Formats: sequence, C-alpha cells, structure tokens
Amino acid sequence: MKRNRGFALVPAIFLLVVLAALGIVAIRVGSGQQQTVTVNLLQARALAAANSGIEWGAYNALKSTSSCVSSTTLSLTEAALNGFSVVVTCSATPFTVGTGTSYVINATATAGTYGMPSYVRRVVSATFSNAS
Repeated sequence: MKRNRGFALVPAIFLLVVLAALGIVAIRVGSGQQQTVTVNLLQARALAAANSGIEWGAYNALKSTSSCVSSTTLSLTEAALNGFSVVVTCSATPFTVGTGTSYVINATATAGTYGMPSYVRRVVSATFSNAS
C-alpha cells in the first residue's frame, strides 16, 4: 500500500503566500494613511502661516501711518510655523467717494522643496478698509 506523502505541503505553501500578500497590503495601506495625515498637517500649518501673513499685512496697512508695503517676505521661525516662508503683497486703492482706502492683501505661504512630498503651498487673500 502506498502512502500519500507531501499532500499537506501544497496548502501550507499557499497559505503562507496569501498571508504574506495580506501583510504587504496592510503595510502599504498603513503607510499611505500615515502620509495622508502628514500632508494634511502640513497643509493646516501652511494655512496658519498664510493667515499670519494676512494679519501682519493688515496691521501694517491699517495702522495710523497707513503704510501698505507692495511686497514683503516673512521667514517664520516660531513653534509649528518654523520653516515657512510667507510672501505678503498689498495694494491700496483710495475710495472714489468719501474718505478712506481699500487694501487688498495676498499671502503665499510655502515650505519644503517643490516636487518633494514635504512641499506645501497655500495662498490666502483678504480685503480691508480704513473707512470712517
């Protein structure tokens, strides 16, 4: 009588291959989710940097001397905004009727190197006036 030897070897190899494939898929999904969270965090920080540029531009435009600098680059160095560069532009338009000036302020915040996964850029625009 012949014995069937090695019959359990085929299902065991199949099971190992399937489990290895599932492990690879789980690792790829996990790293993709981690990269998504990192990019979302960088985008939120870039938005905060751009908003700080808007606040800086509004302060300078609306203070008593009413100075609107055409373009300024801010290099942020504090806390979570460290490493961001913000280009703030301001344009002033006097009202045609009455007294006052309208200011359009644009802020572009960037960090990282273009083309790299850590690169992020946000543009924010706001309009203010000193109408009395």
